[in-house]
Amino acid sequence: MARKVFFSFHHQADQARAAQVRSIGLVEGNNSASDQDWARLTAKGETLIQRWIDSQLAGRQCTIVLIGAQTAGRRWIKYEIDKSWNDKKGLLGIYIHNLTDAAGAKSPKGKNPFDDFTLKSTGAKMSSMVKAYDPLPTESRAICNYISVNLVKWVEEAIRIRAQN
Repeated sequence: MARKVFFSFHHQADQARAAQVRSIGLVEGNNSASDQDWARLTAKGETLIQRWIDSQLAGRQCTIVLIGAQTAGRRWIKYEIDKSWNDKKGLLGIYIHNLTDAAGAKSPKGKNPFDDFTLKSTGAKMSSMVKAYDPLPTESRAICNYISVNLVKWVEEAIRIRAQN
């Protein structure tokens, strides 16, 4: 049975890149909000955004942060990471800068968003415990193949690491 995961990503900048990863399958992802749905949701205020994120995280075993050029430091990405960690969900990152967007463009590599968090238990950066994978290929199809070969293993490892800490 496929693990239930939550995909966290910068909606506006990386939706096309995220769609490529989400379409791989192998894991059961959360519902994706369309541009119109996200615009309606954000117009209704922070409380509803937080409730929507919480509802999407409910029942998920792992959060996969798809790391683009502008992912780190974004308010709602930080909320999703923090909530996932505090809810003891597995957590991992996948760099998606070399995947092409709808216009066929790649983006610069983004900063590791887990560097923005310090673990209360050890004082270490979250990035010392949470893995962020940078697929070796640089062509979109090869990157997706690489992710599909490794995704289940990465998710299982993230869940195991979080269960132990």
